[in-house]
Amino acid sequence: MTESVTTHSWLGPGSSDIETRQSSISHELIRQWQGFMTARLVLGFMLVTLLAALQASGAAQNKALIAISLAYLAGTLASKMFIQPRPLGQSFNRVWGALVGIDLLTFSALQMLQDGPGNSTSINYTPLFALPLLLASVLGSLRLALGTAAGITMLILGGSILVFLRSPVDSPPYFVQPALSGAGYFAIAWLSNQLASRLATEGLRASQSQLAASIQRQVNSLVIESLPDGVLIVDDRGRVHAANPSARHMLGSSLALHAMAFDLKDEPGWRPLLDLTRRSVGTSESHEEDVVISHGGQGPRRLHARTRLAAPHGNLGESLCVLFLQDQRELEARMRTEKLAGMGRMSTAVAHEIRNPLAAISQANALLDEDITDPKLKKLTAMVGQNAKRLEKIVNDILNISRIQPYDESYLIPPVELKTAIHRICQDWAAQSGCADQLKVTEGETAAAVRFDSEHLRRVMVNLLDNARRHTTDMPESIQVTVSAIDTQRVSISVWSDAPPMDQSVERHLFEPFFSSDSRSSGLGLFICRELCERNDASLIYQRNIRMARENQTEGNDFLITLNRVDPPDNAATAEISTTPWQVNP
Repeated sequence: MTESVTTHSWLGPGSSDIETRQSSISHELIRQWQGFMTARLVLGFMLVTLLAALQASGAAQNKALIAISLAYLAGTLASKMFIQPRPLGQSFNRVWGALVGIDLLTFSALQMLQDGPGNSTSINYTPLFALPLLLASVLGSLRLALGTAAGITMLILGGSILVFLRSPVDSPPYFVQPALSGAGYFAIAWLSNQLASRLATEGLRASQSQLAASIQRQVNSLVIESLPDGVLIVDDRGRVHAANPSARHMLGSSLALHAMAFDLKDEPGWRPLLDLTRRSVGTSESHEEDVVISHGGQGPRRLHARTRLAAPHGNLGESLCVLFLQDQRELEARMRTEKLAGMGRMSTAVAHEIRNPLAAISQANALLDEDITDPKLKKLTAMVGQNAKRLEKIVNDILNISRIQPYDESYLIPPVELKTAIHRICQDWAAQSGCADQLKVTEGETAAAVRFDSEHLRRVMVNLLDNARRHTTDMPESIQVTVSAIDTQRVSISVWSDAPPMDQSVERHLFEPFFSSDSRSSGLGLFICRELCERNDASLIYQRNIRMARENQTEGNDFLITLNRVDPPDNAATAEISTTPWQVNP
């Protein structure tokens, strides 16, 4: 056919339905192919049986008819077994010849020989031409179907001419019948092909719609599975037909976590959800409220629940309710995060405004201290200077947060020889802080080069060492720095102190900004350390660990930095570690 019907879906424009029908092997094509092959086989068996019965009953029959029928039966059996299902195409080809051509020749030979000498029973075989015509119309193109109809018409007309030549009588009966039969065959060919094309088009559209619907269902399932909000599909009896992982986690019990389907009546603590679902189904309206649920072994959990009806109330089908759950703790945590972000922006603006007046206060206090000799006044100026330095440290902490830029691979940081860098940083820190007796440095046996900004490395190490000094004892080896190789690709820096374990509430928020257990701290030191490590493609974690201190195994707090190795640097390319004094916190 020359027409092409193009379908579109959200998956994109489809190809021509008819061309696809003619070029692809589909389930529908295989089913039609097997149907035609079975029909030909049954027809061949019936022809052989019929002619053999006539021969056995004494009706004179030409034995050539039986031979042709046997040959046709063998041919149909061979074609069913050995020819693979395929469209017949646009024009005459070998497959057409093996199927339609054999049928046409067989039925023409039977029709021509049935009037021969020795046949007392006349059988009209022309209706059998409908089978090959339908085969060509359904499995081939319109051109092939019309060509087959034309061939059948020519064969019938040729047979009528031969009969007329053997016994010339009135010609109209010999030629009117083939003409009417030919017209009928052309009509059958055209109608059959149009119906087959329409069915193939609709089948292809249905297949594409099913594919699009299947993919859409998969996408919906993936979206629902990954939603942070809980989703439950519940009927009016409280039976949960489906639940995403977030909802199962919120419900919390082992039944909800592992069972494919469960009932809200199974746990007494789920009663508020069951009541909300029944109320929504009973009133045919959506509801929204805050509920508190609980389950064995765990405390109450506050949830914000919303219901939506999946089917209108009163339908013959079962009414389902979609229940959306939000953990109030997560909502409050997001609000706290947004509040902290706003406070951070405001703090940065305030820090910029404080910096200049603070510098003026510090300078004026220093000038005033030079002219004062009274010890009491000296003590006051010392207090002013001490607190001014504290304010300056807090301002610097806040401003340094905004200065931390995201990691950019295009910025080539010079490699740092880790043993040398850590030894120099620890040596300078011990000299300035007066903690040489407390500090023990173990640098490992093998040299390792890492790509870490040298100034960032100094700031991270100083922060961690200062943090360790604030929480440790004054005993020797109470602070230990260890550089060790993890494998051929990674190396670690450990800053350990014999400090007591942290409270769980403190450990949970350890790396959050503006959080500190020390009232005199800004709560930005560890946050900046982690940001600087991530800036340099490294990681920082906290853990409890045991070390040998003063010849005893001692448990303490351990901050572990994991870095990626690089090729050892040349002397010229090695990043220099500054030896100038630094601030205690960045």
